[in-house]
Amino acid sequence: MLQPTLSRKIGLWTTVSLVAGSIIGSSIFMKPAIMAGQLGSPLLLVGVWIAAGLISLMGAAVNAEIGAMLPVTGGQYVFFQKMYGNFFAYLYGWAAFAVINTASIASIAFIFSQYAETFVSLPRFSQGVEQSIHWYIPFIGKLYPLENAGVKTLTIILIVVLTWVNCRSVKAGGRVQVLFSAAKIMALVLMVCMLFFSGKGDVAHFTEPSSTIHLSGTALVAGIIAAMSGAFAAYDGWNNISFVAGEIKEPGRNIPKGLFIGLVTCIILYVITNLAYLYILPVDTMAGSSLVATDALTPVAGNAGAGLIALLVMVSSLGCTNGNILACARVSFEMSRQGCFFASTGKVHPKYQTPANALWLHTLVSCLFVVSGSFDMLTDLFIFVTWIFYGFGAYGIFILRRKMPAAERPYKVHGYPWLPLVFVLFTAFYFVMTLYTDISNYVSGKTQFISSVFGLLLVLAGVPLYFYFRMKRKEAGNSSTTAA
Repeated sequence: MLQPTLSRKIGLWTTVSLVAGSIIGSSIFMKPAIMAGQLGSPLLLVGVWIAAGLISLMGAAVNAEIGAMLPVTGGQYVFFQKMYGNFFAYLYGWAAFAVINTASIASIAFIFSQYAETFVSLPRFSQGVEQSIHWYIPFIGKLYPLENAGVKTLTIILIVVLTWVNCRSVKAGGRVQVLFSAAKIMALVLMVCMLFFSGKGDVAHFTEPSSTIHLSGTALVAGIIAAMSGAFAAYDGWNNISFVAGEIKEPGRNIPKGLFIGLVTCIILYVITNLAYLYILPVDTMAGSSLVATDALTPVAGNAGAGLIALLVMVSSLGCTNGNILACARVSFEMSRQGCFFASTGKVHPKYQTPANALWLHTLVSCLFVVSGSFDMLTDLFIFVTWIFYGFGAYGIFILRRKMPAAERPYKVHGYPWLPLVFVLFTAFYFVMTLYTDISNYVSGKTQFISSVFGLLLVLAGVPLYFYFRMKRKEAGNSSTTAA
């Protein structure tokens, strides 16, 4: 009896909305202030947003070629099989399950609940109770599961509800994604227009440097790398479309177009949003802001501005969370179908034709991350691990061009081989600098948790399972041979 399979039901505009919706989350409402403090220059701030967008576009171009050539469910996991073999593909699939996809869902949904407190006060324990229980990871740091219990509870409810929607129908999940993507793009445009047409800003803010932050040499490089991490967190999600490539109509056409339309739209929106912030706020004021979007809009819209920003962030977070839930579980689903993951994860729901078990398993891990972490810790965790595999994915295009020269390529990356090479070199530099900075900050007492090292440990924790699943496949193969 043939197992049910996933159907191609996703069209171009749902593809575009998946790209844009998976990218635009809450970071654009929070990260610019942190980045302003790391750089001290409005020109550098805007430059970093543009540079991070262009670097992400390089990665997307590579992914577009490979995704159009291999339009299968599981995306990057299948790509890595073709590039590096089963072990490395499994390592990526495990990392996607254990860190990248689940932690990203948790971090984005976390922000929805934090901003919900603008309208309703969520319960939490006293500080003494919150600190009474902690999970200590040697040489990594402490996690406090009881911290901010009300926010964490609402976050878990949100993830569960959106998972239920996506389990019942790919089309329903797609409709939700199109709705939220359109809503948050319109909301961002509305906010930008309100700021620019208010007449309460000053174009001189675009060029006035900080009066207190002056960076040069190594400190400047470290500041740019740190700011890049914030921008990459805001741009992350463009890769998700490859996970559902097996469900996209006309993949050779819609995958490249969806990637470029979605990502270019986000780059433009992010740059003009930062310019709108700077138009109202000098860079020093921006650097000292905890909620930069609220502080920028308050002079324009008064106290109602805080409520408007909270709604914008909540809409953005909803759409981004849904986009990640819809796409990300497909990696574990494909691994299971190949015998490299828990068997039940690869089952298609007989009624709804969705990877329901994989979706619920990812939700379980995402909820564990919610209990254990916070927005900043989770963001740093999944961005670091994500960019490791982005680098390997870009290098893999050289391997595929050599191993599969005759394969049909509906789209070819422009600027080959230089564009993929620049991307690979940047990811290597980013990996080394981030690891060095995280460890240095922990040793000096600036931070209490080394997210990058913790991410690497979670990835390596999957290695014993690889050999377990390989043994199970061999046993299944021997049983089949004996029966025959």
